[in-house]
Amino acid sequence: MIAYEEVRVPVAGGELTVLRWPAREPGAPVVVALHGITANALSWGRVARLLDGRVTLVAPDLRGRAGSSALPGPYGIAAHADDAAAVATALGPPGRVVLAGHSMGAFVAALAAVRHPERFGPLLLVDGGVGFPAPTHLSPDDLLTAVIGPAMDRLSTTFPDRAAYRSFWQAHPAFADAWSDEVDAYIQRDLTGAEPALRSSCRIEAVRADGVGLFGEEVLAAVRGLPVPATLLWAPRGLMDEAQGLYDEDRLAAADLGDTRVTPVEVPDTNHYTLLTGDTGAAEIARRLVELSDT
Repeated sequence: MIAYEEVRVPVAGGELTVLRWPAREPGAPVVVALHGITANALSWGRVARLLDGRVTLVAPDLRGRAGSSALPGPYGIAAHADDAAAVATALGPPGRVVLAGHSMGAFVAALAAVRHPERFGPLLLVDGGVGFPAPTHLSPDDLLTAVIGPAMDRLSTTFPDRAAYRSFWQAHPAFADAWSDEVDAYIQRDLTGAEPALRSSCRIEAVRADGVGLFGEEVLAAVRGLPVPATLLWAPRGLMDEAQGLYDEDRLAAADLGDTRVTPVEVPDTNHYTLLTGDTGAAEIARRLVELSDT
C-alpha cells in the first residue's frame, strides 16, 4: 500500500470522506475515481500504486459506505453523481477533470458527466456504465441478488474478527488467485463495529436504493447523452469469476453503442473485480488514466 490522505468534502447532508493519493509534482492532473455498489475508496489502491504519482487520484467513499456511511439519504445514482461533482470542485483544478468509475461507479460517472458537463472531461468506465433493462418480475432485493449475488448477503452477516472477514473474501472465487495487500486493505476498510460482531459498513438502505436506481431511465440513458468521449474497459469473466461476464461481444452489440461516444475495450484474463484490483487490469486502468489526463 502507498500512503494516502483522508479528507472531508462538504456535500448535501454532511461531509463525504475522500481518499487522496497526491501526485509527485504540483499542478499535476487530477482524476476522480468512483467505486462499486458495496465497495469503498480503497478498491482503487492498486491503481493508485501503479499510477506512481503521475496524477493525483481522489476516490470518495460514496454516500452510505465506509467513511461516508453516516451520510443520510436520499441515496441513488443521481445523489452520487452530484457528490462526485462536489469532490471535483473541492479537490480538482478549475475546469474539467478525468472521471473514472468501476461497476456502479461507472454508471455514476456517466450520469455525473451528463449532469455536470462543466466539471468532467473524458470518462473511463470500468465494467459498468452500459446497462440492460431490469427483469420486471423480480422484487428489489431479488433484483440486487441477481446482479451482485453474495455481496448482498454479506451486508446482513456478522464476523467474529478481521481474520474471519479476510477468510470470507479469500474464499471468493474472484479473488482466489489475486490476493494482495491492497485487496486486504480494501476489504478491511469495509468493516465497522466491534468483535465479535463486526459487519459491513455499507448501509443496506443505500445499497437497495442505488441498486434499483441502476435500472432507472435517466441512468440507462446517460451513456447515450455523454458530452465527452468514454472508454469502457470490460472483463470477460464475471463477479464470481464465471465464464460469462457482465459484458461480451453479443451484449455490447445488443446495446448498440455505435451512435454513442463510448468505445468498448476488452481486458483479457480479468474478472469483474480483478479488472480493478489485479495487476493486469489495474495496470491497464492506470495507463489509460495517464493518457486521458494528458489530453
